[in-house]
Amino acid sequence: MRKICFAVGGVPNQVTSAAIGISLQIFLLDVVQMKASSVSMILFLSRAWDAVTDPLVGYLVSRSTWTPIGKLTPWLVVSTPFGILSYVLLWFVPADSMSEAARVLWFLTAACLFETLMSCYHVPYLSLNMFLGGHQRDRDSATAYRTSVEMMAMLLMSVIQGQVVSLYNTEKQEACEHLDQVHQTPDSSSAPQTASLHETQKAFLTSAGVTGGLFLLSSLVLFFGVREQRHDSVRPDTYRPEDGTRPSLLSCLKMLIRHVPYQRLVISFVFSVLAFQMSLGNFALFCSHAAGLGAHFQLLLLVLLISASVAVPLWQFVLLKIGKKPTVFIGFSLFIPAAITVACVPSNLPVFITACILMGFSLATLFLLPWSMLPDVIDDFALRHPSFKDIDPLFISGYAFCNKLAGGLSVGLSTMILQIAGYKTGACNHGGEVVTALTVLFSPVPVALLLIGMGIFHTYPINERKGLRLEEQKHSQARGDILFIEFRVFPWVSSQWDVPGKPLMTTDEGWDVDRLVN
Repeated sequence: MRKICFAVGGVPNQVTSAAIGISLQIFLLDVVQMKASSVSMILFLSRAWDAVTDPLVGYLVSRSTWTPIGKLTPWLVVSTPFGILSYVLLWFVPADSMSEAARVLWFLTAACLFETLMSCYHVPYLSLNMFLGGHQRDRDSATAYRTSVEMMAMLLMSVIQGQVVSLYNTEKQEACEHLDQVHQTPDSSSAPQTASLHETQKAFLTSAGVTGGLFLLSSLVLFFGVREQRHDSVRPDTYRPEDGTRPSLLSCLKMLIRHVPYQRLVISFVFSVLAFQMSLGNFALFCSHAAGLGAHFQLLLLVLLISASVAVPLWQFVLLKIGKKPTVFIGFSLFIPAAITVACVPSNLPVFITACILMGFSLATLFLLPWSMLPDVIDDFALRHPSFKDIDPLFISGYAFCNKLAGGLSVGLSTMILQIAGYKTGACNHGGEVVTALTVLFSPVPVALLLIGMGIFHTYPINERKGLRLEEQKHSQARGDILFIEFRVFPWVSSQWDVPGKPLMTTDEGWDVDRLVN
């Protein structure tokens, strides 16, 4: 039950990320009717800001002290209400009289504020997995629960956002048909959508309110259903470098960057995230303008996410049988033929549905495997550098930083390329250059990036056998730490213990450990 409650805590980040990924680009381009260059700047800068705040939040979380409700829980409690408010503001359209520069400032501020608050929620939440106790299998199981719930959350959000996007597509089509009846419309002509914008804006704002309600409900389930286990006995706060000071943020970052397994894991999955974000981030535009299947967008999105939800427990079973590294290669390989097939036959609905099933299975690999492998890297680092303690949040935030930076690059580059190709805001039809650009962004570029990521991941040094050795060494070290803590913290028990032939004496500092060892 505790794992389920922990998994529900991942819903807020997933539903907000899914909504932003599916709809924000269309919302800013065609509903708010901002310039493509302005949208590109907003999306890229907000993602870059989010990426920068992650390591900082991770470091601050690692330095947090324990409270009556835990070490990480206060971050979740404080960030939830402000995160909900900032998310709703992100979908609020300012007055029509506001200038383009003022609108850019409004949405950029709202996006950066929301991303900062989500970092304050999501980094402690992900770190909570290391505070639940248990062995490697328990952590992997909790990760699988979380991924399954997140897939279902994405499925629910796809239904909500799909309805909103479908409403907008219908209104836009009606506006274009009305314009055709008045006079002949050339390619890339702008449709007068002023009358329909109000209903579409209300739909986006309503969906934001529903998402905020899910955010609040999930946070309450996490708060009341999960209690942090203080694991000082395993990784005590009292253990620091020999000078007794806490490592600085820069020294911790240097150690992380120099750790080879962390390097290989992060870089490989950054390329993989960039590939999936590049393809799926342009999914709605590709369906509408390149494939001519805008009316079937919600169906295709549901097929993709349902297959991803079904695939998560399947991949969890496979990784237990053959290992995590082979599972990554199998899962990612499914994306390549699917993307190539859609690019070659874009307007065939049955073929597109089949490709979406394969892409969903591959997407599930991206959601499950990195977070299942990251604890192995943390264990390896802890054994190599025992003086650096309680920096799990920094590992997680550093990984999130790279992934979000990849997502920001994907969105920013996609929007910029579309602008160069001649994409025009509110246009009823687009020229061949835009269709070609969408096809390239949806298939060839993501396939190339994914192949690069798989090549780097081939050099990842931790396999299942080494993971088991790390687990055994970690618990051996933990037992030694517990014994040492008992000797240092409870010297008064010496009066009740006797060593045959020679009584064990204590000093003001604690146990006479040398006498004990001898």
